[in-house]
Amino acid sequence: MNKLIKYLSILICMLSSVSLAAQDQARPEVEMANVLHQNGKIYLVVLVLLTIFAGVLFMLIRIERKLIRLEKEQKN
Repeated sequence: MNKLIKYLSILICMLSSVSLAAQDQARPEVEMANVLHQNGKIYLVVLVLLTIFAGVLFMLIRIERKLIRLEKEQKN
């Protein structure tokens, strides 16, 4: 469980640094973003990105659990 908190905090730090970097840039008008927002497809893009991040997080947790189990078996 401690590792899960560690992974979540790393993920939050990564996401917040990306959003901060994006806010530092000038705000030029991006036509594609306006079109996606007007059509409501921006929510689909966000959903896909969240699904990818959740998948990566799930995979990391699964690998960590397997490693812990293998380390315990190796000690015995």
